[in-house]
Amino acid sequence: MKVLIACEFSGIVRDAFIERGHDAMSCDILPTESPGPHYQGDVMDIINDGFDMMIAHPPCTHLAVSGARWFKNKQVEQREAVHFFMLLMNTPIEKIAIENPICIMSTLYRKPDQIIQPWQHGHGETKATCLWLKNLPKLEPTNIVEGREAKIHKMPPGPDRWKKRSITYQGIADAMTNQWG
Repeated sequence: MKVLIACEFSGIVRDAFIERGHDAMSCDILPTESPGPHYQGDVMDIINDGFDMMIAHPPCTHLAVSGARWFKNKQVEQREAVHFFMLLMNTPIEKIAIENPICIMSTLYRKPDQIIQPWQHGHGETKATCLWLKNLPKLEPTNIVEGREAKIHKMPPGPDRWKKRSITYQGIADAMTNQWG
């Protein structure tokens, strides 16, 4: 299967699909942190290149409800973020999963198909992650573990905080490949 991992610089989800024998490629405006097939640039440049499935991680900065107190000061940025989310969702790819935290898309578009947590996939942490799905089943928990640490939420300020918070947990990437691939 030809799989596009949109808005991913880490290569974690891409590499999980490659390990299972899929033709997977990541795409982000940032360079990849892990060597492998990666398009550095606008995902819209390659989105119509015959992909069978897309897993997209659009930026959540202007969508996540955790930043609601700043919404009134970034209405233009928020409109652009909503537009980008909907471009991804409405692209003519048969199978689509869009991942984002709890965000305004639940109101502006529709409720997510499911909300997953890292602790359902082998990581003893909390990070509510919404999935909007098109022609894909809900992810089933693969390894429920103890611990409910809010490690991502408690991450100290720093220049790379946003980047570290956006990385997909390996257990979730493996669940995606095993259940959707």
